[in-house]
Amino acid sequence: MKNPIYVTQPNLPPLEEFIPYLEQIWDNKILTNNGPFHRQLEQALCEYLGVDHLALFTNGTIALVTALQALRISGEVITTPYSFAATAHSLLWNNIKPVFVDIDPDTCNLDPARIEEAITPKTTAILPVHCYGNPCAVEHIQQIADIYGLKVIYDAAHAFGVRYKGKTVLRHGDLSVLSFHATKVFTTFEGGAIICPDAKTKQRIDYLKNFGFADEVTVTASGINGKMSEFNAALGLLQLKYIDDALQRRRQIEARYRQALAEVPGISVLPVPPETKGNASYFPILVGADYPLSRDGLYQRMKDAGINGRRYFYPLISDMPMYRGLSSAKAENLQHSHQLSGHVICLPIYPGLPEEQVDVITGLIAKPK
Repeated sequence: MKNPIYVTQPNLPPLEEFIPYLEQIWDNKILTNNGPFHRQLEQALCEYLGVDHLALFTNGTIALVTALQALRISGEVITTPYSFAATAHSLLWNNIKPVFVDIDPDTCNLDPARIEEAITPKTTAILPVHCYGNPCAVEHIQQIADIYGLKVIYDAAHAFGVRYKGKTVLRHGDLSVLSFHATKVFTTFEGGAIICPDAKTKQRIDYLKNFGFADEVTVTASGINGKMSEFNAALGLLQLKYIDDALQRRRQIEARYRQALAEVPGISVLPVPPETKGNASYFPILVGADYPLSRDGLYQRMKDAGINGRRYFYPLISDMPMYRGLSSAKAENLQHSHQLSGHVICLPIYPGLPEEQVDVITGLIAKPK
């Protein structure tokens, strides 16, 4: 193609609409540290997402690290190998041992049937991921956590705006962590948030993200600098004006992909999650043995045609050097994760993707040679 198609592209508001926000920042000279836009965005996101308390962060990774600190998690944490590296890295940064458990191939999420067998006396929490925005088996996971006295922290980086059984998926677990990175459905350039169950928890998290300062002279904990700037918060406020249209457009593209690829031999897509209103944050396909090309062959064929998919998630976290020595990282324990990782390609999806380009992509997949 003359112009390449990228796997994603940020949905940005009209630049002229952002200028008045910048003028206000120039006028009030507040750039960070719980400024007016920061406070407004926290309130606006609580209202939009249907949650009571939310703490903004400079990015989702720092939010994950802080969430573990806030709940004083230690020892071992059960998590998924099928995610972005930040999920497990946040554990290492807290000197916590990740324990990998295989996934359900239909959802790409932690398989709750495998969680109990991984629990040891050192297990303190479960860190699942709502992969591709598909809700985890939240009721089953919570039941296990209650039986064994474990905390549950959801990596909800993909799950902005996702609703399950008519309610936000973000209310499940002890904490949920969002990412507002440039690749996400809702972006503030860089950013993230922790969904908090009550005001007391939010206060502790707010202290931790500001070096542990409770006031000018009182430091309550060895916190970190995780504060979102006024520039990021201002963009977030403006982005909220357009988020519903952006999500609707994503769902339209997802539907077009599903229809066009439904009868392509050797190509399968994930089932639609039951009782879920998703956000179409990603569109993964699985390249089977009866397809004319291997997964990597199709990936390269697309790339040669200017279509940039992504083998997401490949490699598995458990195959990375800092994790592959763990007993839970053995391939025989993670068969579904390895199967998906070796066959998945995420296709381009973003609100600005024209329908004719969607048709070019699906046409190439349907006739790869």
